[in-house]
Amino acid sequence: MNQGSIVIVPIFATPMAMITFPEASQSSEVVAQLFARHAAANPAPPTAAGLCYQSRDDLLDWPDAPVRQLCGEILRGVWSTVAAATTLSHEQLSTLSVQARGAYTIVHPDGCVPATSHSLTAWCGIYCLQAPDPVATRGDSGVVRFYESRLGTSLADATTSALRVPFLSGHYTWRAVPGQLVVFPGSLSYEIPLIRAVGALTLITVRARFVAPGQEGLTRW
Repeated sequence: MNQGSIVIVPIFATPMAMITFPEASQSSEVVAQLFARHAAANPAPPTAAGLCYQSRDDLLDWPDAPVRQLCGEILRGVWSTVAAATTLSHEQLSTLSVQARGAYTIVHPDGCVPATSHSLTAWCGIYCLQAPDPVATRGDSGVVRFYESRLGTSLADATTSALRVPFLSGHYTWRAVPGQLVVFPGSLSYEIPLIRAVGALTLITVRARFVAPGQEGLTRW
């Protein structure tokens, strides 16, 4: 008996957008210098000094024009991702207001960011300002690793371990590239493995959520 046709669909796919800012190189350099001066004037706790600096999440309140312009582009990238992934119409989206917080991170050689996730966050955007060159002997140096958490009870055999995207299980890595933004649901956990290269990894992280008219119940950040 002939077998009928087969249709395979991703029923629990996770949206992730990668957006490149083609004219961001000059502004990124200016903003990276601002961050370096700010970090030098506001030292990190001794346990993190020299390895990883994480700022307060008030970056969107900074008055510096280059920072405000770049963060505005990041937020527009988040909006574009939402518009591409949602079933809401343009008219419905236009009624929403956004609540957002932003911070920057500088990861120096031999530094890392342990696994983290963002509560009270619907969407997260990570923008790369500066990144070290890849290291042949350490492929995860300079990447952001996203954790797969849905399939913890799934049996892995010779077939399920060889599935193709978007069906594969296991973690996903995004190599940070200067001028590129990655946007993903805020529920995802991620980490930055040890930087085994010369030079720092500098990132901007923006957390966002959207509020409908009259909506209540969101806890204040």
